[in-house]
Amino acid sequence: MEAENKMSFSFLFKVFGRAFDWFEVIVLSLGVFCLATLVIVNVFARTFFISIYFVEELTELLVVLITFVGVSYGVRKARHIRMGAFFDAMNPKMQKVMIIIICTISAVVMFLLSSYAFSYMSTARTMSHRTPALRLPYWTFLAIIPLGFFSAGVQYVRTIIKNLSVPEVWLSPEQQGEYEAEELQQLAEKFEDMAEEMVEEMKEHEENADKSSQHPPMA
Repeated sequence: MEAENKMSFSFLFKVFGRAFDWFEVIVLSLGVFCLATLVIVNVFARTFFISIYFVEELTELLVVLITFVGVSYGVRKARHIRMGAFFDAMNPKMQKVMIIIICTISAVVMFLLSSYAFSYMSTARTMSHRTPALRLPYWTFLAIIPLGFFSAGVQYVRTIIKNLSVPEVWLSPEQQGEYEAEELQQLAEKFEDMAEEMVEEMKEHEENADKSSQHPPMA
C-alpha cells in the first residue's frame, strides 16, 4: 500500500512538473518571438517614417511577461544564482540541510512578494489606470507578476519535497547537479547507447559468420 502511494505521488509530481514545463516553455518562446518581431517591424516602420504607436506598450508587457515567467523557469531548472563555492565544499548531508533551508527561505520570500504584487495589482485595478496608447487596463500588465512569484514559490516547495523524499541532493525539482554535469551525463548516456548498439551489431556479425562457416556454399 505504501509503495502504491509513493508511485501515485511520484506520478502526480511528474505530471505537475510537465504541465509547468509545457506552460512556461510555450509562454517564454512565444513571448521572445513576439517581442523580437515587434521590435524588428517597428524599426522597419520608422525607416519609412511610420512608427507603430502601440509597440512600446506591447514590448513593455512582453518584457514583464518573459521576466516573471522566467523566474519560475529559472527556479525549476536551477538556473538561478547560487553560492556554489561554499555549497559544493560541504558533504552531502550538509548540502541537503542547506538546500532545504535555502529553499524554505526563498519560498517564503517568493510568496511574500507575490502577496505584495497582488496588492499592488489590486490597487491599480481599483484606481482604473489605463495605458496611454491602447487604453487597456494597466492591471492586466501587472497580473503576471504575482503569478510569476507564486509559481517560483511553488517550485521551491517542490524542491523541498523532492529532497525530503529521496536520499540524493537536488538543486531543483528537475535538476540534480550543475548544468555542466547534466551535459556530461547526457553525453555519457549517448555514448553508452552507442556502445550497446555496437556490441549488438558485433554479436549479429559473429552469429552470421558462424552460420556461414557451418553451411559453406556448394561448388
